[in-house]
Amino acid sequence: MERDVAKFADGSVLVRLGDTHVLCTAKSVDGVPGWRRGSGSGWLTAEYSMLPAATSDRTPREAVRGKQAGRTQEIQRLIGRSLRAVVDLGSIGERTIYLDCDVLQADGGTRTASISGAYAALVIALQKLQPAARWPRLPLFEDVAAVSVGVVDGEARLDLDYEEDAAASLDMNVVLTGEGRLVEVQATAEGEPFPRETLDRLLDLAAGGAARIAAVQKATIAGGAASPAAGGDPPPAAGDPSPAGDPPPEAGEGAR
Repeated sequence: MERDVAKFADGSVLVRLGDTHVLCTAKSVDGVPGWRRGSGSGWLTAEYSMLPAATSDRTPREAVRGKQAGRTQEIQRLIGRSLRAVVDLGSIGERTIYLDCDVLQADGGTRTASISGAYAALVIALQKLQPAARWPRLPLFEDVAAVSVGVVDGEARLDLDYEEDAAASLDMNVVLTGEGRLVEVQATAEGEPFPRETLDRLLDLAAGGAARIAAVQKATIAGGAASPAAGGDPPPAAGDPSPAGDPPPEAGEGAR
C-alpha cells in the first residue's frame, strides 16, 4: 500500500495485491442525505468503478452507458457496509464521508482490495480531520480488512487471482475486524455443495490473511508503505468492527 497518492483527497491509498491495483480515496463533505438530516449523526458511503483498460478487454465506462451494472452496485454496498460497521457515525457530526474505489488493474479480488484500501484511506482522512473536528479520539470502533479465499483443485487458497477464481469449486470473500469478528462472508459453491468443515478451514485461512493485511494497513497509515505477499500460508490471527446497516436506498465485487 502507498499513501497520499491523491493530492486533494482527505485520505488516499493505492493498494496492490498481486496484479490487482486499486486507488482508494476518502473525502469528507459537510451535510448528510435528506433522510438523515437533523439526526446529528454523519454518514459514510462508497462508490466503485473499474477503468476501461483495467482488464484485457476494454470495458466501456458505465457513465457512457447511462447506468450502473448490478455488480457495481453490489460492490459499492458491500464496501459501504464494511466500513460503516467500524465507524462511529454518531460522533462525526452531520458530514458525509465518501469512499471512492477505482480499479486501475484487475486480476481477482477487487472488492476485497477495495475494502482494505478504503479503510486505510479512511483512517488517514479521519486523522487529518480530527484537529478541526475536535474529536477526543478517532471515531472508529475497530479496524477492518478483507480477503478472498477458495478451493482450487481440492486445495484451500488465499487471495485468489482471476484464473484461480475461475477454476475454483468454492470461492469466498471475508470481511473481518481486528478482533477477528466477521462483518460479512460471501461464499458460493460453484458446483457441489461443501461441508461445514471446509467453511471453517477457509475462515481460518482468511483470518490469517486479514491479519497480514492489517499489519500493512497499520504501516501505511503510520506513514510507511508495504505490500504483503499474496497467497501462501499466513500467520495466525485476525481482524476488527461493530454495527452498521443499509438504510433507505443508496448507493456493491465479482468477476475480477
